[in-house]
Amino acid sequence: MAESKHGPRGDGGQGPSRSVRPGRAMLFWLLLFSVVLVTLNVLGIGRPVTPLVDYSQFKEELRKGNVSRVTFEGTDLVAQLSSPGSFVIDAKTVKSDRILCTVPFEDPTLVTELEERGIAIRAKQPSIGLFQLILANLPFVLLAGAFLFLLRQMQGGTSKAFSFGKSRARLVSGDKPAVTFADVAGAIEAKQELEEIVDFLKDPQRFRRLGGRIPKGALLLGPPGTGKTLLARAVAGEAGVSFFSMSGSDFVEMFVGVGASRVRDLFDQGKRHAPCIIFIDEIDAVGRHRGAGLGGGHDEREQTLNQLLVEMDGFESAEGVILLAATNRPDVLDPALLRPGRFDRQIVVDRPDVEERRQILEVHVKEVPLAPNVDLSTIARGTPGMAGADLANLVNEAALLAARRSMDSVSMTELEDAKDKLMMGMERRSLIITDKEKRDIAYHEAGHVLVAKTIPGSDPIHKVTIIPRGRALGVTHYLPLDERHTYSRRYCLDTLAVMLGGRAADILVGGQPTTGAGDDIQRATELARRMVCEWGMSDRLGPLTFGERAEPVFLGRDIVTHQMYSQETALTIDAEIKTIVDDAFGRAKGILAERMDKLDHLAMALLEREILDSGEIDRLLRGGSEMPSTEAPAVPASDASDTA
Repeated sequence: MAESKHGPRGDGGQGPSRSVRPGRAMLFWLLLFSVVLVTLNVLGIGRPVTPLVDYSQFKEELRKGNVSRVTFEGTDLVAQLSSPGSFVIDAKTVKSDRILCTVPFEDPTLVTELEERGIAIRAKQPSIGLFQLILANLPFVLLAGAFLFLLRQMQGGTSKAFSFGKSRARLVSGDKPAVTFADVAGAIEAKQELEEIVDFLKDPQRFRRLGGRIPKGALLLGPPGTGKTLLARAVAGEAGVSFFSMSGSDFVEMFVGVGASRVRDLFDQGKRHAPCIIFIDEIDAVGRHRGAGLGGGHDEREQTLNQLLVEMDGFESAEGVILLAATNRPDVLDPALLRPGRFDRQIVVDRPDVEERRQILEVHVKEVPLAPNVDLSTIARGTPGMAGADLANLVNEAALLAARRSMDSVSMTELEDAKDKLMMGMERRSLIITDKEKRDIAYHEAGHVLVAKTIPGSDPIHKVTIIPRGRALGVTHYLPLDERHTYSRRYCLDTLAVMLGGRAADILVGGQPTTGAGDDIQRATELARRMVCEWGMSDRLGPLTFGERAEPVFLGRDIVTHQMYSQETALTIDAEIKTIVDDAFGRAKGILAERMDKLDHLAMALLEREILDSGEIDRLLRGGSEMPSTEAPAVPASDASDTA
């Protein structure tokens, strides 16, 4: 599934408000208040007008007998003079009949001296100026302002304060759709299913006159990256209606009841904008099986799911509100969510086939300058199993490689290198490998190649390399000719022989096994086990399935696995698996033993060139005896045999 570029998300026709926001208004008044406060402090407004003199000047006036009354204010002393005096304050002469000074130390003789002279003594609490008064009460003013601000927000409802229960769905207006079905490559059957929903939204009377009703919901199922979200947006774009998008994890938070409240608010918004589409991505986050897991389920999540079930098909079911959801885990969803009347349709969005991959690549290369030698069909054939997101990443990696190499366009080389990087890993040319290890790796990969070329109908070899990639020291890459969805017993046996060709070469050349075939043996054992236990390809056991019933623990079903066959049967299964693998290994070993000259030739060429493509391999093998034809159709599974 390919995703085209689109414009910015709409805002539902609600532009930004031109009125001054309450937060900005509050900030303005606080700044104005601070400026006024500083100005008053600088100008001295609110300060005492009594001149501040030194304690020695006060003692001088006291000795002159010019003090009639003294008032103590803490450590400050205010003296009332009998006759005004002149005092120099900050290089200015000030005339006043009152002076202020600070007693710098404890003067035990001061009070005695004042009493002897008959001077009246008074005491009062220290006075606080305007600036000090405001500064002392500023915290209370700020708290009161914050309370009024929150109160206004709660009443106005213009902010998210105290709006935990409100839906966080993003509204995309249907006036200017950004994505249509023309932007979606592949997924033909899924688009056909969704086009019927679009037709109903455009012309509902066409279906209602025949007694039909619109589906309440459609569930998009498929692996990650296949374009489920893109298809949902294309439905909204084609229908030209409002589109609410929300993730399943957006419903549940730390507060109890928030999820159910958000579900109600989401459907209320949908009813106001009906007809509309509500899309919930990753619905398995909220729609898991109820009562699941050890010790019961998550009560808050179950409340959210219950509210969702009621909104979809309850007494308050909404007309004209269609629910689309996407998940890659349909097995964990609650059965009540999947029944008709809620999700009436389950639409599978699977990985694209070879033709759909070519179409997706064409979408993604529209903005990329391509060289004349680019063949997207070859790239599509060489990328089985890749989803739309993977193909988009491939094109992007190729563009980055071309830019790094200072090229004006993306050629086939960059696309092949990007594909190899994604499927086989990054080249590690800096890894130090001894000559003996390099020789062992070359013979190992040559064993895979020679067995595959010898057996008719096996996967065609696309490329083989002994350059370390990712976690592998060597890689053999196969390129299927056609898509195949079923596999015969003969094909599986041929594949096993090719997998074990590397181990056979290790034994024939080195005389002993190596760890390089570890991944080959693991995959061969798994394939043989599936042949016996799942596909009934054992002559001795017949067409029976042998497995263990083991449900995931978090679904709250069967926690303990149950072996569904006897111990004698288990021994027979093990013997059959060993027989199949041993026969495949013997077959590969026999093929290589008869063609040791070609094995040496391939290994020496790999040591010299490090990378061989299919054409070079064919030319090397034609230099010796004739090889059997390999024109039979191959499976679509791109297999990489690696030496770890």
